[in-house]
Amino acid sequence: MPLYDYKCPDHGVFQELATMADHDKPSFCPQCKTMSARVILIPPAVAQMIKEKREAMERNEKAQHAPEFMTSSQFHEREREKEERHQHDNRNKCGCSNAPKRKSNLLYTAEGNKMFPSMRPWMISH
Repeated sequence: MPLYDYKCPDHGVFQELATMADHDKPSFCPQCKTMSARVILIPPAVAQMIKEKREAMERNEKAQHAPEFMTSSQFHEREREKEERHQHDNRNKCGCSNAPKRKSNLLYTAEGNKMFPSMRPWMISH
């Protein structure tokens, strides 16, 4: 049986075991035997969470079963908007996609396998 939270007007929150069929029924306070309604307590971490993070978590939860999709034109429009928002001068090396591409040190063998030029072949990049 699950444990539910109830709130007595005089003694505060208490917990009682109840069947799932009786989840919405009130329970008696163990101290004063007053009929007390069931309450749903929000964890403090959720109540104090910043708005943006809470919205992102809600969006991820919603997209778990029905992910949002977009057409290629919508994708290109969003990428163009990102580029417009990201403005900087070239003196600041921010490492964004506007920066010049760095050449990789990764080498390949004739068979197409990766060959690592470092002295640590166990360190494989992803």
